[in-house]
Amino acid sequence: MEDETASITGIFARELIHFECGHGIIGAVLALAEAIKQTLDPDAAALDRLARLQADNRQLAEHNAHLTERNTLLNEEVRWLKAQLFGRSSEKSAPQTCPDQSLLFNEAEVLAAIAAAESAEANKIVRIEAHERTKKPGRKAIPEQFPRTRVIHDIPESEKVCPLDGTALVRIGEETSEQYEYTPPKLIVLQHVRPKYASPCQHGGVKIAPVPLQLLPKSMASPSLLAHITTAKYVDGLPLTRQSKQFERLGLDIGAGTMGVWMNTIGGHKVVPLINLMNETMLEEPYLHCDETPLQVLKSHKAPSSEHYMWVRAAGPPGRRMILFDYVPTRNTEALMALLTGADGPYRGKLISDGLKIYDGLAEAWGLLHFGCLAHCRRYFVTAEKVGQSPAGRSLARVVIRDYIGALYGVERHIKTLREQREGAGQGFGLDEVLKLRQEKSVPIATAFKAWLDEIGPGVTPKSALGKAIGYSISQWPKLIRYLDHPEMPADNNRVEQAIRPFAVGRRAWLFMDTQAGARASANLYSLVSSAQANGIEPLAYLTYIYTQLPMATTVAQFEALLPWNVKETLKPGAESVPSFSQNQANHATRATSSTRLIEVVCAD
Repeated sequence: MEDETASITGIFARELIHFECGHGIIGAVLALAEAIKQTLDPDAAALDRLARLQADNRQLAEHNAHLTERNTLLNEEVRWLKAQLFGRSSEKSAPQTCPDQSLLFNEAEVLAAIAAAESAEANKIVRIEAHERTKKPGRKAIPEQFPRTRVIHDIPESEKVCPLDGTALVRIGEETSEQYEYTPPKLIVLQHVRPKYASPCQHGGVKIAPVPLQLLPKSMASPSLLAHITTAKYVDGLPLTRQSKQFERLGLDIGAGTMGVWMNTIGGHKVVPLINLMNETMLEEPYLHCDETPLQVLKSHKAPSSEHYMWVRAAGPPGRRMILFDYVPTRNTEALMALLTGADGPYRGKLISDGLKIYDGLAEAWGLLHFGCLAHCRRYFVTAEKVGQSPAGRSLARVVIRDYIGALYGVERHIKTLREQREGAGQGFGLDEVLKLRQEKSVPIATAFKAWLDEIGPGVTPKSALGKAIGYSISQWPKLIRYLDHPEMPADNNRVEQAIRPFAVGRRAWLFMDTQAGARASANLYSLVSSAQANGIEPLAYLTYIYTQLPMATTVAQFEALLPWNVKETLKPGAESVPSFSQNQANHATRATSSTRLIEVVCAD
């Protein structure tokens, strides 16, 4: 007790000294109280310090966890950027590593294994069954459709005699080899000559044939030249400036600006009736694909660096495929609703898209049955496999790609093979059989996949690449598996995404559109060439044909005859004749009234 009293007295004396030095009496009293507490109850003071240390430790642990998670996310972003810049763009699964690859560094073991394998192979008895040997694949023969030019490589006349008796040699055959010869393009000039006729008695005036109708009146460009320019830009992705330089090498001085005016006139006015007809037909289809891709337009109400959008839709059964591009400055539900509203009101079929929220809003507002994209889901896991920071995460992504999504696509490939075999044998493959196969094989795989997602998902960081893949799959799950109950529906949105790919390739070359009118014209021309390719038609041949026939088309029936699926037989190689509209029919035809938008455009021209 005396020791405690002495300790308290000493502390009080020190605090009085501090007080005299100007620290304040309140501080001295508080310090004195704390000292008394520590002296009388040392255990409570230790517990307080321990509690403070534990709180600090928790804060540091939380901060460390936050920094670790952020470091993981940043590393994944760096890996993703490197993969975008230097990695392969293919989403195909990488080949599996050979399990014996580690033996490459153990020379003795490898040599012993090779010797054992060679010994076993030498003593192995092989039974050969009777079989038919298939011919090994070699170089493909040059198709017969190409014209041939014979180049004779003969021996000199002096060698065409027998070396023994001098008798003339007899030709007993020949050896022929073929190779492709490229003929550089050339330009020719078509002179349209219209003879004039008059009576010798100077009565009746002068008679002359009418001016032939042209797609671009008073233009020096023929349909074939316009078709070539369109194909080069909208199929091959060649900007007009490069085409101008190509023509310059051929001796033709034609500027990119002139060609741009031609393309805007054709795409913005001349082919609009065909686009309207395809749009009306598309909105009658039972289901359609939809997606969008960004675009830069310099002259608009938005900043030049802002993003505009090219919406792409695809629909139609085999033999009547339609792909439509539509330029829209914004990406919102109202713009999508405008695209899917026709003369008979909103679209009432089924919609296939990715996970963009505006598609959900449209489907909910209009009561559409909405289907997701399994390929888009797979793409998330492919990204997680490429950029995942954790080896375990990359392994989990590979499991999904191989064992779940890959297995679902395996069922779809099996269905496709069966359909092709049945059709090749002249038999049908009904939707009931597709539904049965999906229910028997795909549904168990999808059920196991969902159980895996529910089990793994809670333990994965939501913002990581794998977490995003799992989150997307769970949020889109009802739409992803809805195709299993609808045998007519595909499993993904690849049809429209494949149609976007040529546009994306061209965008890297021409970079931007100058005006909104040019963007709309380009959308129409992309629609024509994409629809032609989807129906198995060579775009250059198709464009040349319709550019020739469009000036004479005035009725809805005549415009419908120019749609891709209606001219496919006409444009096949070896077709006997190419039907066309006569100029007299064009001059005397009555304009149809069944399509209001179509007639508005025709009358405007």
